[in-house]
Amino acid sequence: MILGGLQKFSLVDYPGKTCAILFTRGCNFRCPYCHNPELVWPEQYAPEISLEGVLDFLRQRRGLLEAVTLTGGEPTLQADLPAVARAIKEMGFALKLDSNGSRPDRLRELIEAGLVDYVAMDVKAPLSQYARVCGADVSVEPIYESIALLLRGRVAYEFRTTVDRALLSEADLFEIGKMIRGAEKFFLQKLNDFNAKDPQSKPKRKDDAWLRQAAEKLKQYVKVCEVR
Repeated sequence: MILGGLQKFSLVDYPGKTCAILFTRGCNFRCPYCHNPELVWPEQYAPEISLEGVLDFLRQRRGLLEAVTLTGGEPTLQADLPAVARAIKEMGFALKLDSNGSRPDRLRELIEAGLVDYVAMDVKAPLSQYARVCGADVSVEPIYESIALLLRGRVAYEFRTTVDRALLSEADLFEIGKMIRGAEKFFLQKLNDFNAKDPQSKPKRKDDAWLRQAAEKLKQYVKVCEVR
C-alpha cells in the first residue's frame, strides 16, 4: 500500500470513536475542489510513508485508539487493501473506509469478509454529470452499484457530497437525494473554497443558509441529512 500521510489522532473522523487516519496516495478522480492534492496529482505527491512503520505505530496504540480510518486519494485502488485491512482488524481496531465508490468489487470484498465496519462514500453529482464534476472520464455504473451495495445495510455507512455551487445546484442535490433514497445518513459538505492545485492558497469555509435549507428538504429522501 502506498501511503502519503498519517494523522495519529482524530476525534471527528470516525463517528463516536478515537482514530488514526491513514492517507493512501493516488486517485482516479480529479475533482477541482479536492483538499488533498498531495495525494492526487503526481506532481504534488507527498513523500511515501512506510507501511510497516505505520503498522508498528498502530500496534503501539492498541488500547489507546479505538479505530483507524483509511482515506486518500482513493484507497480501493490499492491492490493490497484487503490484506492491510485484515492486519488492522486483527489488532482490534474498528476500520472506516472513505471511498469515491468507483470500485464496488473491492468494496463488496471488504464487506463480505468483515474487514470494514463503516464506509463513507462520496457521491459527487447526479450520475449524468459525474464526468464533469469529477474532472475525469468516469463510468457511472460502478458508482450506482456501490450506492446500491451500501443501501443494503450490511455495513454502517454514510453518503456525503461536497457542494461547490459552481458545479452543483439545489436541483442537483435533490437528484442525488432521489438516487440514495432511503439512506441512513447524507451529509452536505461545505466547500473549502481554494485552488487545490495551488499549495499557497488558503481554504475559506462558507456557511451558506441555502445549504442548510436544502438539507432540511432532502430529509424527504433520507433519514438524516446535515451540513458539515
